Amino acid sequence: MKDTYDILIVGAGAAGLTAAAYCSRAGRSVLLCERAEKTGGLVGSFKREGYLFDAGIRAFEDSGVITPMLRSLGIALDFVQNPVRVGIGDQIVQLDKEHGLDRYMDLLKRNFPDQTNEIDAIRSEIERVMEYMSVLYGIENPLFLENELKNPHYLLHTFLPWLIKYTVNIKKANRLNEPIRLYLARFTKCKPLIDMICQHFFEETPAFFALSYFGLYLDYRYPVGGTGTLPEKLTEFVCSNGGEVLTNAEVVRIDIYKNEATLQDGRTIHYLQLIWAADQTALYHALIGPLPKTVEQKKDIVLHSRGIDSVLSLYLGTDLSPAIIENACGAHSFYTPDKDGLSTLPDWHSLRCEGPDAVRRWVISFFEKTTYEISVPVLRDASLASEGKSGFIISTLFDYELASYFRDNEIYEELKSLAQVTILRVLGQKLLPRLSEHVSFASCSTPLSIERMTGAKHGAITGWAYTNKIMPAEYRFSKVSRSVLTEIPNLLQCGMWTFSPAGLPVSIMTGKLAADEAIRRTKP
Repeated sequence: MKDTYDILIVGAGAAGLTAAAYCSRAGRSVLLCERAEKTGGLVGSFKREGYLFDAGIRAFEDSGVITPMLRSLGIALDFVQNPVRVGIGDQIVQLDKEHGLDRYMDLLKRNFPDQTNEIDAIRSEIERVMEYMSVLYGIENPLFLENELKNPHYLLHTFLPWLIKYTVNIKKANRLNEPIRLYLARFTKCKPLIDMICQHFFEETPAFFALSYFGLYLDYRYPVGGTGTLPEKLTEFVCSNGGEVLTNAEVVRIDIYKNEATLQDGRTIHYLQLIWAADQTALYHALIGPLPKTVEQKKDIVLHSRGIDSVLSLYLGTDLSPAIIENACGAHSFYTPDKDGLSTLPDWHSLRCEGPDAVRRWVISFFEKTTYEISVPVLRDASLASEGKSGFIISTLFDYELASYFRDNEIYEELKSLAQVTILRVLGQKLLPRLSEHVSFASCSTPLSIERMTGAKHGAITGWAYTNKIMPAEYRFSKVSRSVLTEIPNLLQCGMWTFSPAGLPVSIMTGKLAADEAIRRTKP
């Protein structure tokens, strides 16, 4: 390892890896530092007892980003279709491009027969917003089409029409920036019906993003070998193009006047440009010396802001055959066991004064009513479990503060036990009969696990919470190209803390944008 690089990148999640790939391809000397023992961040897989599990994102929505990015880098990655199902109680439906919306609306009507007119109105809103937002992934993102952008025919007949439509539709979508729960209350007063839709999303998710997500479900694909193949391929690309990747290497100190970063082991790295692709709280803790006023102001906002909701996940190894799972819930499903919804529960904070027993009871009720994302990797790729067996990943949105409450009261392991017992019971009653009898092992991950393993503030999985009064990141799609710029000299940013909302495609986009700017700034 050298002590001076053209470009130092901190954080080897999807955004940092994308930035490193393009910077190294451009011939810049690149060092990518990652605090964990392997690259990938919230995109990764692990193996246990013959099963492969996806540790972060369960499948990829392409959104016109991932395919052109891989093609522009010359990276071969095979994908299979990732059909999604949605279920309530003992009913579950398959979504597809031809009949998916009809089936979803029928599912809601069967569960809420008195709300037929309201559901029809909501359907109209979903269709309208899907049309607005389809411009984001209706064509391959021009950011990754470097050769095509040199072609006058492409510019005239594809890019310019897309740009006009993008400009018009994004303005329309931005008018729907109201939290989804409040927006749906315009169409129905039935709180359980609103719950069935809103429980798929983070608290106060904007209506334009939530209502468009039905289209994203239809865009899901799964990489052969598991989601961890993407960071593996990107890491290999960086190294094969002269870049260096250093894991177990946390950057703890940055001198912005000397262009100098210090690792936890004391090593010092000099750079011309730094791209920060890791947790932003860690960035502002690492900055030393007197900082410009604008940087101090941003630091104060970042340090006092909340990360978005996190997830609690249960990893199961079972002797259930893939055929049984396919019949019950399929490879990837979003399932709500109880149509009463979470709005029937009080705010758990109000139970603190009653002690841990009251909070325990609340948690059990929560697991009985919440919405689960269920992923079964072996149903997309038969090599990901032993013959005749299936591994499950069962996740639900979960409050970081609630997990912290159990930790602070020294009953953290009890939270994991409650989760395992209740989830197995609920799904065994509603979806997979006697599920618990078929489990060979189980492991539970909480928001605290995610924070510890990835460094993400509050265990957040897509960046900043929508509940922040001041959003620390850019959130206007028309300004995404400027989101990577900072007030800090020679420092760019990318990743889920840079633009909100930030799924995988947006993180990759910001990685490419940061790389382009860093390459421009370091021209010989």
